[in-house]
Amino acid sequence: MVKVIPSTHVIYSFSPDSEPVERALPGEIVVFETIDALGGQVKDEDTPLSTIDWSRVNPATGPLYIDGAEPGDTLVVDILDIVVGNRAIIVTIPGTGVLEYRDFRPRVKILSVSKGLLTFNNIKLVSRPMIGVLGVSPSAGVIPTGTSGPHGGNMDVAEISRGARVYLPVFVKGALLAIGDLHALQADGEICVAAAEVPGRVTIRLGLVKGKRPKLPIVETPSHIHIIGYGEDLDEAARKATEVAVEALAKEYSMDFEEAYMLASLVIDLKINQAVDPAKGVRASIKKDLMSIDSLLN
Repeated sequence: MVKVIPSTHVIYSFSPDSEPVERALPGEIVVFETIDALGGQVKDEDTPLSTIDWSRVNPATGPLYIDGAEPGDTLVVDILDIVVGNRAIIVTIPGTGVLEYRDFRPRVKILSVSKGLLTFNNIKLVSRPMIGVLGVSPSAGVIPTGTSGPHGGNMDVAEISRGARVYLPVFVKGALLAIGDLHALQADGEICVAAAEVPGRVTIRLGLVKGKRPKLPIVETPSHIHIIGYGEDLDEAARKATEVAVEALAKEYSMDFEEAYMLASLVIDLKINQAVDPAKGVRASIKKDLMSIDSLLN
């Protein structure tokens, strides 16, 4: 029987002290029902952003306890399906986003989602539902769901969509997985600090690799492997993703650092995930025929 975690069970931070709301075994299918990143607080385009309780944003449904998951393992999450609602929200908030230094007004827009299309004014855009927040508990401390790190979290990677597979390091027993912040559409960078924020349902299948884990979250798509870096700025995020990529190339091909570093310059693409959250995000992307997942697990 498929287990369903309703959107009434949400967290606002990843922590080993969070109480799990459901348990599942590797191989099981679980559905996470989610609310939008603004916590359902925006009712219409006239909702003043000054009335938003910012402690209730980026809610993630969960956490889910995975039986058998132990520190040092890898949690594998197959994204089987993402179904989003027919109403999305996008906002501008002064002092945020890539152009935070500009003088602009707070604003809310309600966008419709229908038959695979997102409508912005009279512009029809192909909807590509994705997951913004997907993460596990750190080994200690509290990490807000609005930021990212080695545990995953608010990665805002457009490739975390239907058909993707996500590999997360396990730091605590049970992993404590939570999912939220769905987008009907987001371009790389999430430039204005928001995407098409929408509620929905995510169906996943759980897997587990025992005794090995990645240094950073990994996203596998049909064609590529993406290493998800994070940092206080884009330079730091790029360095972290690149270092893991070069180490994996050296392992894959039994190369020394210098050769792997040169090869990376030929086959690794650095792409911006998002440039607006507390931890900025860059992914190092490589074609799957050039690297195996095993080279990223230690």
